[in-house]
Amino acid sequence: MAPPEPLRGPQLRTQRLLLRRWSDADLEPFAAINADPEVMEHFPAPLTREQSDELVAGIELCFEQEGFGGWAVQVLGEAQLIGFVGLFTVGEQMPFAPSVEIGWRIARPFWGRGLALEAAAAAVDFAFDVARLDSILAYTAAGNTRSQRLMGRLGMIRDPREDFDHPALPPGHALAPHVLYRLWAEDWDGVPGAQHATQR
Repeated sequence: MAPPEPLRGPQLRTQRLLLRRWSDADLEPFAAINADPEVMEHFPAPLTREQSDELVAGIELCFEQEGFGGWAVQVLGEAQLIGFVGLFTVGEQMPFAPSVEIGWRIARPFWGRGLALEAAAAAVDFAFDVARLDSILAYTAAGNTRSQRLMGRLGMIRDPREDFDHPALPPGHALAPHVLYRLWAEDWDGVPGAQHATQR
């Protein structure tokens, strides 16, 4: 199912990035990201084209229902789409529902440049300044140290007592053990050196 043509807002800008709604032109490059085994290392499997398209459609539905979702991330003057960063309501099956999580997925050629951090900081600004959330959380497979470092750079805190086995994976699956990080609005001071986003 293809998403609609891009809708107005909410859009976020940072020094290097535009976080925007999705368009049909994003589907093919996003599918390539989701098919990359290195990007999807900490997920059960890469996504098919159909699964990738369904993910975008679900993201757009989240925007319509919640006023936020996973923004398509564009590097201004360089790349039309490098992945997504955004906010999502947590599924009812998760042990910490109801809550809102922040998540990201960035194409491999754009790792190591601080782009995920810059985009994530903009999404956190939106979560607390616009959506007026009290807190957000993030979770990932226990072996995904790269994402955990990003959570830490955002000021998120892990409580090992909240670690859990993902309910969508069978007991004993290598990716089942997950860690959980939280960030409270009153503790958010931004990321040093990261330019705050502007909404339009």
